[in-house]
Amino acid sequence: MHKSTRREHLKRSALAFGATILPSYLTSARAAGDRLPPSERINLACVGVGGRASKVIPSLCRDGVAEPVAFCDVDFELPKGTADILKKYPSVPRFNDFREMFDKMGDDIDAVSVVVPDHSHFCATILAMSMGKHVYVEKPLTRTFHESELLKRAEKKYGVVTQMGNQGHTGTGFDTFSKMVKLGLCNNITKMDAWKSPGLWFMKQEERLKGKPTVDPIPPSLNDYDLWCGPRKMLPFNKLYHPFSWRGFYEYGMGMLGDWGAHIVDYAHDKLNLGLPTQLKSLYMEDHNDIFYPLSSHLSMQFPARGEMPGLNLTWRDGGDFRPKALERFLKGNASGNPRSRGGGTLLYSDNSDFAILRGHHGDAPEIIPSATQKEYADRLKLDDAASTQPDHFQSFLNACKGEGKTNSPFSSAATLTQVLALGTITQYLNTDLTFDPNQKKFVGNDDANVLLNPPVRSDWEEFYRMA
Repeated sequence: MHKSTRREHLKRSALAFGATILPSYLTSARAAGDRLPPSERINLACVGVGGRASKVIPSLCRDGVAEPVAFCDVDFELPKGTADILKKYPSVPRFNDFREMFDKMGDDIDAVSVVVPDHSHFCATILAMSMGKHVYVEKPLTRTFHESELLKRAEKKYGVVTQMGNQGHTGTGFDTFSKMVKLGLCNNITKMDAWKSPGLWFMKQEERLKGKPTVDPIPPSLNDYDLWCGPRKMLPFNKLYHPFSWRGFYEYGMGMLGDWGAHIVDYAHDKLNLGLPTQLKSLYMEDHNDIFYPLSSHLSMQFPARGEMPGLNLTWRDGGDFRPKALERFLKGNASGNPRSRGGGTLLYSDNSDFAILRGHHGDAPEIIPSATQKEYADRLKLDDAASTQPDHFQSFLNACKGEGKTNSPFSSAATLTQVLALGTITQYLNTDLTFDPNQKKFVGNDDANVLLNPPVRSDWEEFYRMA
């Protein structure tokens, strides 16, 4: 096929799948000598290079479909894995500020990965979308409820491909759960126990500080701490903020719930169409304060009925050594013994059910307990051969960028999941029970909680919040 003819074919494919902005790699020839023809290659800009990004970048580029053309990070030394990426791609231009990167290289960029601290996701993402770039963003999608709402609007407005990085949302585990739903096994679910234990290292139990964190020297490799803070408050630097444990601070991260909830409750939230909760209750908060997330947190969320599906109560517990008490009820006579939960997972059931659905996290496949019930449904739950060879989460994003299929975790669904997690973090912060109106997207009778849905941003960053 002649190159120009192929580009026209790709153009028609992208439009057929609903893309309203044609990526430049489909219409322009670029540098020679690539593993794929320039018309097929996706030029990838990477906002975030070290830490988790050092795993995401190779995953997106491993087959040569995508090639990094720009790196952006505020620190090219301290975050783990940075040196490996820079060694593999020594000639890729480097920037500290994503705005400068887009100003100078916007015409050479087709897609963008955003893998930086939670509070910095939104601004880089919406700017990329406004320029017609496809975006892959690590979970949780944003730091705040309102930021996720804006990204849902931006997805509709700009028509680009989107994917949040809860990687287990694509694969045989997700397909198996989808099949369980189609078979009616989840029709009467009214309870979901979800947990992550024990606590993770970013909770820093041995280093937690009473009162305000100490003021520490800014590492020389952190080129611009003001830029690192982005739209959030510029607090005096503390050594726990960078490069990793920002996750445990209310100002910059989303704690255990945000960090792991997207890998644990995502299947049920998506396929059971849970939407947003109406009631949130604080059950237990160990070492509660207004700086760090609790060392251990128990809370509940009540989701209303959806069509013929009954209302569902989600109980989340993190930290400590937790196992759901209801699990024991379904283990009696279980031929396979005690199913493994890998320290985190969900248990779906109802008060009068004689079986439950147990799942771990990420791409773990769900199983029915007791095992006799699993065997009863085994044949009907089998996946076809094609399921084992389907594109993974990264490949499906790249394929969608070329107009080949759709992503499994687009912002239209991932943003709502992130909003659920954000509501949970507000419950943790205020340590109180809350009533939420999903239609108005506001708390009822709690002004402090409503401020936290859309907290003030620093003036230099306000323009990004007007792009959707």
